[in-house]
Amino acid sequence: MNPFRRAIGHLLSCKDASRLLSQAEERPMTPWERMRVQWHLAVCRMCRAFEQQLAFMREAMRRYRS
Repeated sequence: MNPFRRAIGHLLSCKDASRLLSQAEERPMTPWERMRVQWHLAVCRMCRAFEQQLAFMREAMRRYRS
C-alpha cells in the first residue's frame, strides 16, 4: 500500500471510525469527524464493509417499521 494512503487512513483508528459511524445513526457528525472518517474509509476495506453493514441494517429496520 502507498505510504501516503496508509498515513491518511491511520489518522483515525478503525475503532474510532466504527464508533463514529455507529454514532452517526443518532447524531450528525461534525465536519471534521466526517472528513476524518472519509479519509479512513478511503484506505480501509474492513471499515467500508462495516459502513455497508450499517446501511443494510438501517434499510432493513426502515422496511420493518413500514
